Amino acid sequence: MLADKHKSEIKAILKKYPAKEKRSAVMPLLFLAQREYGHITPAALVEVAELLELDPTEVGSLIGFYTLLHDEAAGKYRIQICTDLPCALRGAEELAKRLCANLGIRLGGTMTNGLITVEEVMCLAGCDKAPTLQVQDADGIHYHENQTLGSAMELIAELMEKGSDG
Repeated sequence: MLADKHKSEIKAILKKYPAKEKRSAVMPLLFLAQREYGHITPAALVEVAELLELDPTEVGSLIGFYTLLHDEAAGKYRIQICTDLPCALRGAEELAKRLCANLGIRLGGTMTNGLITVEEVMCLAGCDKAPTLQVQDADGIHYHENQTLGSAMELIAELMEKGSDG
């Protein structure tokens, strides 16, 4: 359980907010749960809700809204390609399609080795540098702009090499 394993970190997070407004700690606690389990498990969602005295439905609604929160397991590296209209006009949908074809997966799928998941998202705030993608991993979020199939495949090769090392 999070409360047992990360007691001091949870205490430090809660200390940043007034006691009456501890619900404001929901995002940092969800990120803590996601860091611990790779995604937010149903049990972690309930635990975060209990820590903040919130209904689990309130907490769960955030997970579906924010693209940085996940309630399903995925690859070690989660590649998210923005495919909203401005990015699609600059080739993002085609990039996503070709990238997945090269990896032998469908959009939203994970490679059989479990290293990489490719997803589409709406708006990474880089329309002028599209196609844009972000990579989420244990080290954080890394943005890559002006992507081509070649540059994206180079990035994936680096991730696969890095992922097989540890």
